[in-house]
This record gives sequence, C-alpha cells and structure tokens, in this order.
Amino acid sequence: MKIKNTEIKVIQGDLTECKVEAIVNVVNNELVIIGTVSPPVKFIIHATTDEDRIRLSCRKALKVAEELKINSIVFSAFGCGTGGFPLLASAKIMGQEVFRHLRQGKSQLKEVIFCLNNDEAYKIFQKGVEGYLDYMVNVLNIRPYTTVDALIEVEGGIVLIERSNPPFGWALPGGFVDYGESLEGAVRREAKEETSLDLENLKQFHTYSDPERDPRFHTIGTVFTATSKGKPKAGDDAAALKVFKPEEIKKLKLAFDHSKILEDYFSSRDIS
Repeated sequence: MKIKNTEIKVIQGDLTECKVEAIVNVVNNELVIIGTVSPPVKFIIHATTDEDRIRLSCRKALKVAEELKINSIVFSAFGCGTGGFPLLASAKIMGQEVFRHLRQGKSQLKEVIFCLNNDEAYKIFQKGVEGYLDYMVNVLNIRPYTTVDALIEVEGGIVLIERSNPPFGWALPGGFVDYGESLEGAVRREAKEETSLDLENLKQFHTYSDPERDPRFHTIGTVFTATSKGKPKAGDDAAALKVFKPEEIKKLKLAFDHSKILEDYFSSRDIS
C-alpha cells in the first residue's frame, strides 16, 4: 500500500536481514539511537511498550527518521514479546501512527516496513496494518474526519462503552459519519450498533474540533444528547458497556476528549 510517496509493507522474516537504513525495535525504556551497525542499516532506534508508549515510541521513531533523512525503516511488533501486548492492538496503533505521520506533511521516507518473525504474527499484522490503512485511505478518505457521539441518559445515568480498539478506555457511543449519511443518521446507527438502543429526544449538544482531541488524527465531532428505553447491550465493537452515575464517571479512564465533553454536559445540567 502507498500513502503519498511512501510504500508501506508487512512482511515475514528476520528484522536484522531487512535492507533498510533504520531498524526500530523494543529493547529498553528510552528512545535511543545507536550508530555504527552493519550496512545498509545506519541506525537502530529503540522504543518502549504499553499503549501510550507504543504510540509515542512509534511517533518519535518516525520523527527521528525524518530528522536523520532516512529513506527506509523497519518496525518490529511493539510490546508483543515479553510485554504481552496484543498483536492486533499493536498493529492498529502502529498503523494509526504511520498514517498520522504521513498525512501531516511531506515525508522523506520512501518505505516503511513491519517485519514479523512468525506466520501467526505476520497474518495478524497484515490484517491490522494493511486493513486499517486501506479503510482510512480508500473508504473514509476525508480530512478532517467527521464523527458523532451520543450522551444517552438511561436509568439515571450515562451509557458508556469500554473500547476494544485503541485508543482504549471508556467512551461515549459513537463513530465515523459515512459518506451520504446525516449526523443524526450516523449517531442513531452508531448507538444502535454499540448499545442496541434506539435513540429518542435527539438534540445536538456541542461540536468539538480541537485537532488534538483524537490521538490518531484530526476529527471534528458533534455530540448529541438523547434518551432511550430498554436495556443497553454492548455491541461487537465494545469490550463492555455500563450505565454510570456522574460521580462514578470522574474515576474512569476516558478515551479521546470525552472527559471534557462529560464535564461540559454535567455543568450545563448543574450536575456535580
């Protein structure tokens, strides 16, 4: 797959045998560049593990590659060895960061490779990286991306889902607006898919557009308030679902800017 002038590949093999200028590997707790290695490799960039560190390490490695004017770079599966991080989650996070980096501006990189040392890991990364990038480039292909979220009042609380995909954490039900779909149609569809609820009394609350609100890329999100009858049930995209009271939400790890959204909502309703 190609994004702008950069070829992105997922291959199976030995990381050290890749014909690239820089190898990115998870070895220690700091991002370190070590020179003087066997040609054509010029640098080894060491990175770290867990979701936030995987994202940051990948982001820093790409930035370092640009500063060093490197044309080709190979990544291992961050966090998936002794770190025990799920392969598919790692693939999606790293794919997100490559996409984010290449879409931000002109890149020196001509080739970004993900190299996996066994068949299972290769297939998972191929699905996670190539499938994700294909979706972003060929399906959405909009910038900034338009999203919707639903503040659903049920049983005296707010419905939140626990995300099964990175970025992890609890979040308002929501997602991307499809081409040809209204905001209202999108939020009703996403709510149904993620919570099994049909929305009632739908009203726009606020639109959030901070370019940093989503760690993956720039999104503009419109938040709706709604009520619903029936019992919420987590959809396939959610790891879990729960109705939280306002005082419970303050203790949660929330994804995106949803802590800000909920704070604004509770302030508007004089709920503390």
